[in-house]
Formats: sequence, C-alpha cells, structure tokens
Amino acid sequence: MTIVQAATPAQRLGAEFLGTAFLLATVVGSGIMAERLAGGNVALALLGNTLATGCMLVVLITVLGPISGAHLNPAVTAAFLLRREMAAHEAALFVLAQLAGGIAGVLAAHAMFGEAVLQISQKARSGPSQWFAEWVATFGLIATILLTLRARAGAVPAAVGLYITAAYWFTASTSFANPAVTVARSLSDTFAGIRPVDAPAFILAQLAGALCALYICRALVGTPAAAAAPLKTHAAE
Repeated sequence: MTIVQAATPAQRLGAEFLGTAFLLATVVGSGIMAERLAGGNVALALLGNTLATGCMLVVLITVLGPISGAHLNPAVTAAFLLRREMAAHEAALFVLAQLAGGIAGVLAAHAMFGEAVLQISQKARSGPSQWFAEWVATFGLIATILLTLRARAGAVPAAVGLYITAAYWFTASTSFANPAVTVARSLSDTFAGIRPVDAPAFILAQLAGALCALYICRALVGTPAAAAAPLKTHAAE
C-alpha cells in the first residue's frame, strides 16, 4: 500500500471522495437490496449487507491505497494526523472529501434503487450500549489498521474487510466505526439508516475509540518509522 509518489493533492482527495462514495453506495445499496430480497428475515438482510460491505472494503483499499492511503474514514485520518504522518490542512481536506463522497454515495444508492433521492433517516440507534459498541468497533478498526501495518502492510485490505465483516455481527450498533459513514447514513431512511439526532453521539464514541486505539497501539508496539511508512501521505514526507 505504498503511496504513488506522483499523486497530486487533487488526486489524493479524488481517491478519498470516490472511495467513500463507493463505500456508502455499497452500504446503503446492499442494505436496500438485502431488505427487499430477505422477505422480512432481518438476519439474512444483515448478512447480505455485511458481505457486500466487507468485500467492497478489500477492493477499495487495494486499488486506492496507493493513491491516498484509502482512509475513507475521518477517524482513520485523525489517527494518522495524530501520528504526525500527514499535515493538518491535508487531513482537513481528506475529511471534507470523505463527507462529500459519503453523501454522494448515499444519493447514488437511492437513485439506483428508485428511492427518493433526498431522505432523512427515522431509524433510532441510541443508548449507552450502542455508544459503547461504536467505541469498541472503532477501537478495533484503528487497532487492526495500525497493527497490521506493522505486521504485514500488504494484508491491510483483507484485514480491514474481514474486521468490518465480523464487527457488523459482534457489535450492537452493527459497526458504523466511521464518522463520514454516520453522517451519510443519517440521510437514508432505509435498512442502513440512523436518525440525525443519534449521529453526534455515535461520532463522539467513534473518535474516542480511535484515540484510545492509537495510544494503546503506541504502548504495545511503539511507532517505528518502518511501520508508519506504508500509509504516509505525500504531504507528510
């Protein structure tokens, strides 16, 4: 997942936008498809949603990692910013690209399935157990990325895809683990949605989980330069 050195800032932002758009189109689109085909079986619908999302993450990180690092997630970007592997201005632009891409992906999914393009979710996802689940989900995601980078950087796409596939099922919140995903899903009143009023608590839990993972991983293995290199952005060099 070494960054292509010739990638321009615009190309890196484009990769983050496009990747997050495809991620959300997958999350929301597969949720709509799964719910329509599952005949009321919520477990079967969740399984379809899970498998599509995990597979798409492997693809996106593999193909976009060499361009931008394939963060596709403000929590991931924040972790690399705090590790001083990218500049603050680029991190801010990454987050904006991720948010815009996520919203675009949701709108595209609605259009593909003949849903109203503009929606506000009415699906309640709130309470301490849900918030704790998001903390756990994001802690695990960031730890997976950082520790896999250290162990075998080339395995990051598979490790992240497999982790999210599992986390859909072992967390009460079905593992949003991503502030951009949370914002975008608040604009979809479908299987994958979340009420806008519930989104801020999810995002706070996600950022707290990412921060804790960053410091726990640092305590476990340190931050040697060799481990940090694969996802270093051009701006940090």
